[in-house]
Amino acid sequence: MKNRRKFLLTLTTGFVALAVVVGSALADELLGVITKVDSDAKKVTVVEKGTDKEVLVTVTDETEWVTPKGASKIDLAKVSKNLAKAQDAGRKGINVTVTHEKGVASKIAPAAKKKAAAAN
Repeated sequence: MKNRRKFLLTLTTGFVALAVVVGSALADELLGVITKVDSDAKKVTVVEKGTDKEVLVTVTDETEWVTPKGASKIDLAKVSKNLAKAQDAGRKGINVTVTHEKGVASKIAPAAKKKAAAAN
């Protein structure tokens, strides 16, 4: 009986691990720069890194904004405000990695800000 439970537990764990791997494989990652935010349509325009191709990504109520401090539901008004600040500072937009499936974002992670080199 003990061996059967152990076998079933191992088998179940294997299926769960497989589901996680397959689920992750279905999602695509897009690296680029958010250049436009349409809060009404719940869409962001991301210029893909290396191609300069504009990709329209849909944002849902479940889309997470992931930072080193943690994850929260995305606030497009806040993203729009930060985009305006970045563009006012002379940058193209907000560098991000977007995890999406068929153009619908599940996670958007802004790139970590580079720290200024310490003066010696």
